[in-house]
Amino acid sequence: MKRSNRSESDSQIVVKDSTPLIKTKSQDIQDGSSVVSWWRELRPYSMYVLLTLLLAYLLNQLDRYMLAITIMPMAQEIKFGDQGCMKNESSHDKSSNVTCGAVTESSCLAIHSSNGTSLCKWDYNGQGWAYQILAGPVFILIYTFAGIFIGFAADHYNRKLMLAFCLIFWSAMTLLTGLVKEYWQLVILRFLLGLGEAGCTPFAASLIADYFTQAMRGTAMGIYNFGIYFGYGLSYAVGNFITVANINGQGWRWAFILPGIPGIAIGILIALTVKEPDRASKVSSEKDLEDSVTTPAAREATPPLKERLIKVLRAFISPSLLLLCLAGSIRNAGGYVWAYNTQPYFDATNVSKETVGSYMSWIPLAGGSLGVLFGGFISDRVVKNRGLYARIVVLVASQLVAAPFAAGALFLDVPYAFISLIPANVLGEMWVGVTLAVAVELVPSQVRTSAVAVYLFIITNIGGNIPLLVPPITKSFENSGFTKAQSLRGALYILYPGLFLLGGFLFLLTMFVVKRDQRRAQMEVVTMEDP
Repeated sequence: MKRSNRSESDSQIVVKDSTPLIKTKSQDIQDGSSVVSWWRELRPYSMYVLLTLLLAYLLNQLDRYMLAITIMPMAQEIKFGDQGCMKNESSHDKSSNVTCGAVTESSCLAIHSSNGTSLCKWDYNGQGWAYQILAGPVFILIYTFAGIFIGFAADHYNRKLMLAFCLIFWSAMTLLTGLVKEYWQLVILRFLLGLGEAGCTPFAASLIADYFTQAMRGTAMGIYNFGIYFGYGLSYAVGNFITVANINGQGWRWAFILPGIPGIAIGILIALTVKEPDRASKVSSEKDLEDSVTTPAAREATPPLKERLIKVLRAFISPSLLLLCLAGSIRNAGGYVWAYNTQPYFDATNVSKETVGSYMSWIPLAGGSLGVLFGGFISDRVVKNRGLYARIVVLVASQLVAAPFAAGALFLDVPYAFISLIPANVLGEMWVGVTLAVAVELVPSQVRTSAVAVYLFIITNIGGNIPLLVPPITKSFENSGFTKAQSLRGALYILYPGLFLLGGFLFLLTMFVVKRDQRRAQMEVVTMEDP
């Protein structure tokens, strides 16, 4: 039986001015909506594809955040960035009472033990503009601009081959980072890493949309987004423990060399074993297929580039997508700020690398993974009865409740600071898969890949560059007499839990305009299908 070339949701659209956004089960039955249990829609091969995409995303995040974990030893060896007072690890006196909070080099080196040993040293601390530029603009600008063109290309060319190539390319850049000798070499490789990683989510999200029905799409996106937390958490384990192990006397360098190798292998695996699907989501049952209306227009190939561009731009000038992008950008900024400053913050507060590695290797994994899974699963369950509106409710509630726990990570001492991160991750990360699911439902199905690329461009370009505010805010606190550690904490209060609250408020505003724009997207699909 030939498959429909439309998504399940598209085949069931009935556009009426009186159609409620919040629907009941009885209305679903009257409208002919599918009531097949969600677990019966799973297919083994689809789950295999999802697993390979998850592994690709894991490596994407692992390679991206390794810079943040190894930045201090890297800066000290290559010599770039700010300098500060820190514990002298080579000192024989391991007194835990010493506080290396001096603000000048002379006062730092004047801190001695009773036998005259220097307890503190003045060295590169991995902070400042040189680091934030690597973490932000050098990576983000190419990552976002390339993502736009890659997204449009994915609507026309073979997505799985392009994803495989991108994975192999960025893995090679990661491996080469372990061999750098100068700061400029690090800048070039970081730039190329962003170019390669730009192809990951646009291709993967498009493949997921075509391998899974609407009822499972949010959950599938949530599982895919496990990769963020698997990779991010693993970066702490690899970055800290490999650096401490000091393999062959090269410390942090092996933290880049080792992760680059499996990425090349998995890229080849994707190229050889993943099938390129039809460019529309599969219907969930034979009855859905028989009941769906498949006109010749619906079976046409992807629209031309100019037409896709017009449709995408038209969608993104709608109030709902504009607000969704703004809210996603602010919330994404809070995540970027914390992700790239977690290790520097705990380094500045004299928490050992072993302690940070022990906690942060599993907390983002457990908390974040549960968050994106629950976010997708809960929104999928409630959207059946209450419509797209329900996904926005999940976004608002999760961010507002998570903010106090994010603040606790900065306010509390170790280990309670780490413990507070667990609910902050479980609740705060529910937004990731849900916002993507909302975005793809607000645009015509024929331009979903392009729309995902534009959405990621916006939230990543804005959110990814917000960490540039950390140095000036930190400096303003220092000018007020605070130590470097206290100043960094103050900046993070503003740019971590503070942005959770602001993002939740903006998601709330999105709720008031989403109904009209969803109907407009549906109208465009119906218009395209009419001969």
